[in-house]
Amino acid sequence: MSERPLVIVAPHPRDLDMIFTPDALWEFRERYELVETTSGEIDALPTDVLARARYLVGQPDISDALLAAMTNLRAIVNVEGNFTDNMPYATCFERGIHVLITSSVFAEPVAEMGLGMALSLHRQIAKADADFRRGEEVWGLDGNGSAQLLTGSRIGIVGFGDLGRCLNRLLAGFRAKVRVYDPWLPASTITDQGAKATALDDILARSDTVFVTASVTADNQHLFDARAFASMKPGAAFVLLSRAGIVDFDAMREAAASGHIKVATDVFPEEPPAADDPVRSTPNMILSAHRAGALDRVFKRMGDILLDDLELMDAGLPPVRARRAERETVRRMRSKPVSKS
Repeated sequence: MSERPLVIVAPHPRDLDMIFTPDALWEFRERYELVETTSGEIDALPTDVLARARYLVGQPDISDALLAAMTNLRAIVNVEGNFTDNMPYATCFERGIHVLITSSVFAEPVAEMGLGMALSLHRQIAKADADFRRGEEVWGLDGNGSAQLLTGSRIGIVGFGDLGRCLNRLLAGFRAKVRVYDPWLPASTITDQGAKATALDDILARSDTVFVTASVTADNQHLFDARAFASMKPGAAFVLLSRAGIVDFDAMREAAASGHIKVATDVFPEEPPAADDPVRSTPNMILSAHRAGALDRVFKRMGDILLDDLELMDAGLPPVRARRAERETVRRMRSKPVSKS
């Protein structure tokens, strides 16, 4: 029997080659005894393997019985990126089992994509390119009839976790007036980052650009409905970067189709949308195929976070790089896991 700590590995929709560099994967295999399996086959592992497992890397459904069988478990590390209601969290907290996600790796690339989308919406970059390729370009001042500057504008950010804060840092150079709505944070946390804590209605009514970076929870599903879109400034930009469940997607699409607002989204209720989905032909929208965070170098950072936190836990210390599930909020999470990498 190996003296190395045992790790059950079932990281679908990721795989080890995706989340580790070759050197980091070699280190992972050297430091730990790996039992590689699939999410649906963990229950069938030998009893002694389950009992010896110190860590579980993946996001499988975990029953009370399976968790009880893993008597030595110290942490479950989700490398998909969402807390989901798929395990007995209360028991994990009682036993001191850390439930972790490595989603912080996506903050920087998604924030950059969101900034690019906002610039494209306000300066009509994508539309101008398409017009030019059709021979329908409009030159100079005449081609900027509805263009706006991001510099010095009013910007709203809904949700101020890793992604929202990263976006706020990127916006600093634009000298924008940034207002933030996040009911899970005290105002001081927001003001410490140079933004202003503001009610959602005020953000919608006054912002030239609204970035949605909040996780979907039991409290905010379809938070942005037809009424919310109608309350936005005419010509404002709405940039959806988190999950589709936070908006009434049809209402968002209709608000764009009417010309009331401009929309950019990297996420959809069903991915991919059907070939005849009206979103594919809706004007005043920029569409991206859930690719904002999907860069190879970004996925590889997951492995670095994993190795660092496992080393800390091996030494009897708490993890510091991955985000930990909180007993007060984890059951309220409703983000839909990705089905593709």
